[in-house]
Amino acid sequence: MVTVAQALFRNARRVPRREALVTPTLRQTYAELDARVNQFANALAASGLKKGDRLALMSPNKEGFVYTYYAALRLGLIHVSVNPRMAAPEVTYLLDDSGARGFVYDSSLTEVAQAAVAAAAHGPAVVLTADATGAADSLVERADRSAADDPGVDVSEADDAEILYTSGTTGQPKGVLLDHHRVTWAGVNINMAVGIRDGDTLLHVAPLYHSAELNLFLNGGMLVGARHVLLPAFEPAAVLDAMERERVDAFFGVPTMYKFMLAQPDFPRRDLAAWRIGMFGAAPMPPSLIEALARAAPNVRLYNLCGPTECGPGGIMLGGGDLFTHPGANGWGFINTEVRVVDDAGRDVEAGGVGEIIVRGETTMKRYWNKPEATAKTLRDGWVWTGDIGRIAEDGCITLVDRKKDMIITGGMNVYSVEVENALAAHPDVLDCAVIGVPHPDYGESILAVVTPREGAIVTLDGLRRHARTLISDYKLPHRLVIGAVPRNPSGKILKHVLRARLSKNPDAA
Repeated sequence: MVTVAQALFRNARRVPRREALVTPTLRQTYAELDARVNQFANALAASGLKKGDRLALMSPNKEGFVYTYYAALRLGLIHVSVNPRMAAPEVTYLLDDSGARGFVYDSSLTEVAQAAVAAAAHGPAVVLTADATGAADSLVERADRSAADDPGVDVSEADDAEILYTSGTTGQPKGVLLDHHRVTWAGVNINMAVGIRDGDTLLHVAPLYHSAELNLFLNGGMLVGARHVLLPAFEPAAVLDAMERERVDAFFGVPTMYKFMLAQPDFPRRDLAAWRIGMFGAAPMPPSLIEALARAAPNVRLYNLCGPTECGPGGIMLGGGDLFTHPGANGWGFINTEVRVVDDAGRDVEAGGVGEIIVRGETTMKRYWNKPEATAKTLRDGWVWTGDIGRIAEDGCITLVDRKKDMIITGGMNVYSVEVENALAAHPDVLDCAVIGVPHPDYGESILAVVTPREGAIVTLDGLRRHARTLISDYKLPHRLVIGAVPRNPSGKILKHVLRARLSKNPDAA
């Protein structure tokens, strides 16, 4: 039996002098990190928080996030992740929905945090900053005056650990409830799947509030005594600097991060010899970008990870040579995970068929927080119905073709927007793109592409159609083109509901 915070404690005993945490202003060993987490835990306990309370945490990738997160779990609190880029009404929703009794935030977010608390129906009783402010509400300054001994709370793997809110790409986010058992297994699974080893150095640039960076890589890395390098924001030159300086072994990023890193003129001259694991997910990576990345960093083993927060995260993955023998595919189930592609009645579809991807395993959620109807719809007989539509091949390899609600039906033909987006993304003048269906009086829906051209490039509908016709069927070609920015959430997912709302008001502007 192991709980999330026990992994840190065990490494503090096993490798106390090994460097555990590196930030732009800090280097800390496992023994030092463990003691600091105890100080934070004792400070939180002294503020009145107790086992089972929800503690919301809103912070960039800083040491305060790491200290507060592990302190909360060591006390038996339930961590509630809050996106630091949220507006105040969005934060208020999470505080109210989770019933958070505590709220810790980075002081750079004070204006949003205070407005959110003021508007909450039942505001948190304990509100503290994660960093030093010189005021009484500074958790770090309270921790400075607290003992470094273990707080002595009995926490088991069956105890609830996290409420992670879905990205809300289609509406209000839902809180995914995970216990220590599920969170620990998410880390175990990824370590075995991609080969993260004892003492590896992991670079954390993707936001820690997100389930992938948090559970797969921070917690997964903590299980094997990894060295964690934190950057508070993505800046491609700074990422490459850190990868060189810290001899980074493994990195996870969304496709746009890789795209901007590869665009750095000095990328070919960078010393990235230590880098051996490159993982991407949260949004589709066009095959053309995978090929460019493989050419630029041939010693890096690449992995495509695909799975929702409801699965821990977990789901399907594709790595190594399979990325090139199965271009555009997403792969097979994670280790210790069952994955099926089924019709609406729950029957497995035949090879070549399309259906909904469902997942079962050690990491799938307990339930949605306070949403029994949504839970019953998504979690059935232990299987998470993901809402993702996949095509399964004879060898069992699955290709994600769309979200169920994003499938376009035009002239009676099913068109999966991801396929069209991949075709358009391969055009040399396209920087970013998204495809949605818009109402059409004769065909039900027409296919509309929103494209962000590369700087200085001119993109036309005819040019895109000529290019895409070599990659996809003619009935999948876009009928309309809008030039503009593609709205994405911090995880890199396209906010298609935002596009639909904009285009319903002004059909010619994204």
